Amino acid sequence: MNLTNRTTLKLREQGYLCENVEKYNYFTKRKNDLFGFIDVVAISKDETLAVQVTSKSNMSSRIKKISESDNYPLVMGAGWRIIVHGWFKNKKNRWECKEFEF
Repeated sequence: MNLTNRTTLKLREQGYLCENVEKYNYFTKRKNDLFGFIDVVAISKDETLAVQVTSKSNMSSRIKKISESDNYPLVMGAGWRIIVHGWFKNKKNRWECKEFEF
C-alpha cells in the first residue's frame, strides 16, 4: 500500500469522500498534482480538504512548495482546508501520519 492509499483510507474512515487527483504523465514519466500541490481531494458535508501526501522527512519541502505556489491563495480563498500528511513508521514498525494544516 502506498502513502496516497494510506491517506485515502484514513480519510474515508473519518467519513470523507476521497479521490486521488494526482495523475501520471506517461510522456514525461512524472506525476502531476492538481493545481500543483494537491494529491487527494476529500469532501464531507461541511468542508473540502486538499491533501498533499509525502513522507514525514519531506514535509518541510512540501510545505514550502505549497506556500510558494501561485494557486495557494486561490485554494484557500475558496474555503478549502489544505493539509500535508507526512507518513512514517513508529517504534513498533507501524505506520503513523503527522499532519500539518495551513
